[in-house]
Amino acid sequence: MSDHTTALNDAMQIEGAMGIALVDRQSGMALATAGNPNGLDLNVAAAGNSNVVSAKMRTMADLGIDEEIEDILIILGSQYHIIRTFGKEGGMFLYLVLDKSRANLAMARFRLNRIEQELKL
Repeated sequence: MSDHTTALNDAMQIEGAMGIALVDRQSGMALATAGNPNGLDLNVAAAGNSNVVSAKMRTMADLGIDEEIEDILIILGSQYHIIRTFGKEGGMFLYLVLDKSRANLAMARFRLNRIEQELKL
């Protein structure tokens, strides 16, 4: 089990990691952040991505899909953005920004999953 500081520091060791936030989906607030992605405010990103997660959960409910979201992946020209949901009904998520030219997406998802599993809030 790791605390949120250890978890965020571990996530910053993922190859290509630029920044990470631990986010409360209900409020959209970043509870903790690490790193400094170029020109990206992790607090603003946390709020916006809480809307992304909520919208996806509503869409799944409308479609009658009774499953939990594991990851949401957003691919930009130079970055990967991974949203890893967890907690009761996806109430929390880790938001990881990766430099696409340096990251191994499969390995990053694997390590972020492990970090999330070990996280104790």
